[in-house]
Amino acid sequence: MDEMEEELKCPVCGSFFREPIILPCSHNICLACARNILVQTPDAESPQSSRASGSGLSDYDYLDLDKMSLYSEADSGYGSYGGFVSAPTTPCQKSPNGVRVFPPAAPQPPAQHHLLGHPGSLPPIPRNSCITCPQCHRSLNLDERGLRGFAKNRVLEGVVDRYQQSKTAALKCQLCEKSPKEATVMCEQCDVFYCDPCRLRCHPPRGPLAKHRLVPPAHGRVSRRTSPRKISTCTEHELENLSMYCVQCKMPVCYQCLEEGKHGTHEVKALGAMWKLHKGQLSQALNILSDRANEAKEFLVQLRNMVQHIQENGVEFEACLVAQCDALIDALNRRKAQLLTRVNKEHEHKLKVVRDQISHCTVKLRQTTGLMEYCVEVIKENDPSGFLQISDALIRRVHMTEGQWGMGTLTPRMTSDFDLTLDSGPLLQTIHQLDFVQMKVPVAPMLQLEECCTINNSATLSWKQPPLSTIAVDGYILELDDGNGGQYREVYVGTETICTVDGLHYNSTYMSRVKAFNASGVGQYSKILAMQTSEIAWFTFDPASAHPDIILSNDNLTVTCNSYDDRVVMGNSGFSRGVHYWEITVDRYDNHPDPAFGVARGDVLKDVMLGKDDRAWAMYVDNNRSWFMHNNSHTNRTDGGVSKGATVGVLLDFTRGILIFLINDEQQGPVAFEGIEGLYYPAISLNRNVQVTLHTGLPIPDFYTPGEADLSASVC
Repeated sequence: MDEMEEELKCPVCGSFFREPIILPCSHNICLACARNILVQTPDAESPQSSRASGSGLSDYDYLDLDKMSLYSEADSGYGSYGGFVSAPTTPCQKSPNGVRVFPPAAPQPPAQHHLLGHPGSLPPIPRNSCITCPQCHRSLNLDERGLRGFAKNRVLEGVVDRYQQSKTAALKCQLCEKSPKEATVMCEQCDVFYCDPCRLRCHPPRGPLAKHRLVPPAHGRVSRRTSPRKISTCTEHELENLSMYCVQCKMPVCYQCLEEGKHGTHEVKALGAMWKLHKGQLSQALNILSDRANEAKEFLVQLRNMVQHIQENGVEFEACLVAQCDALIDALNRRKAQLLTRVNKEHEHKLKVVRDQISHCTVKLRQTTGLMEYCVEVIKENDPSGFLQISDALIRRVHMTEGQWGMGTLTPRMTSDFDLTLDSGPLLQTIHQLDFVQMKVPVAPMLQLEECCTINNSATLSWKQPPLSTIAVDGYILELDDGNGGQYREVYVGTETICTVDGLHYNSTYMSRVKAFNASGVGQYSKILAMQTSEIAWFTFDPASAHPDIILSNDNLTVTCNSYDDRVVMGNSGFSRGVHYWEITVDRYDNHPDPAFGVARGDVLKDVMLGKDDRAWAMYVDNNRSWFMHNNSHTNRTDGGVSKGATVGVLLDFTRGILIFLINDEQQGPVAFEGIEGLYYPAISLNRNVQVTLHTGLPIPDFYTPGEADLSASVC
């Protein structure tokens, strides 16, 4: 009930309603507060005339007149109410409830304040007074009745009283002589509150008192408050009780209002009936609102769970980010150590080369200096013959030594600069561009069951991403098993969310699933969907793979040829599992041709009789006899041919791996072929002298009984 408290407070004073009255706009206000916010308008002067004359109106006055126009009776949708008319609004301020509060009237004399304490006697209202609703700001002029013209909201007053009583201290026992104890029950008949000792002593459950109804104190307090229902009186005719309800004005009225007032021509209904009707409407509206409130509670629970998940995911994501950044820093430190090692190696190499050159030059210079000093001493000698004996050798040594200094000896073998430049630009750019991208793989898609279906031996699947998923998806992978509980295989990879898979086995249950992928990886699979293909095969001749001389009609069910040579046409569905049976009726048969009926691989020759190559298994027949043929080998000649109106049946049983032929519902010869396995297409060959029609979706003949291997299979 705490949430209801704001509904029980006056928008002006911010306290609980005291003697609330109902304004024409359906808002409520305390009677005393209503008197405080009355505003007196000038006598004999309407706002419109003042505006027209322009006699000294301030900017604020013009603003009030605009508001008056905005909240006028014609614009607001409110009807007239008790003779009140629209009036200009007044300046306002904020109330404790956050709505507009209009300034109180000038302080009243003490006598008037004294009268306000008595609800039955209000001081006179000044002439030309108006009141403005503090919530919707609609202004109304008061007539000669003043505030008495507004109906009192006794329902709201009762709710406020019950609410305040529920907040007060516990009720006390009324029969305790000293220090009354807390009451535990109330007798509705005695109208007395009892504690347990007093109830046992003064109100024993026997005799006439056994029939009294004892209720909890809180219920008793409410029943005591609500039991005496007050009789409502009319605001215009104070001596008349409200007995009817005006449907047009939507307000209770009295008998005199119907006889003399403006409600005489309006539709009226019984007050009790409308009371029950509106209670029912309010109850229905409350039920709907209660459902919305329950949805809001569930939504709040969801939001609170999201807060917890966000906090958990935030901590996890932050830890992941820190780990990734630490990994980058570790990688950079490792690379830094590697680069420093290279710099140290280059540094040591340069020092070694320069030190070796210094050592070499030092030795060379010492030798040169010694030679120079020796030559100077030789030059000092005065013995010509002795000098000439060694002069040539010394000259050669000096020239040789000088030549040795001139062969790059005085050029440094290593520069002092390090020819290493760290190219950090791309890495810095990458660091600056480091940002959040797809951090997670897509979630599992949702299969849209209402759009998934199978037609014949084709399956259509549709899927979508969950509604709340924000992870980008680059594409999807659709997988199906082999229809026999085997391994899954990819049948589609792409961006579409719907796919049709053709060429499935008949009478098979395929398990399908789909998953999404993006740059971060592949997500989880969706739920597995089982799809059952058609039990019976319906197919036609395939014009796309037929020989050009073939002529098709009747929705590709009837075929003939415009050539005298045999031409081949196949069905548009292939079989590799189950038991299949179809028939061909001979519509035209001229000049005893040899049409052939059977099955073939997809790459069978189309310009020779069916069975001439090793990719067809057939029975060819004339008007008297038939033969089985495969790879141009003719076997099992059997009497009995075809004519116009004849029917040729083909029975293909993969459970036994056999092929059987029938003519006019009778088996023609023995089992034609055995060891049949793989993918086969229905096929025939004919020339221009024959026309046939295909019939599919047929049950197997009665004479044929499937073997044990076929017990789990159904006819397709």
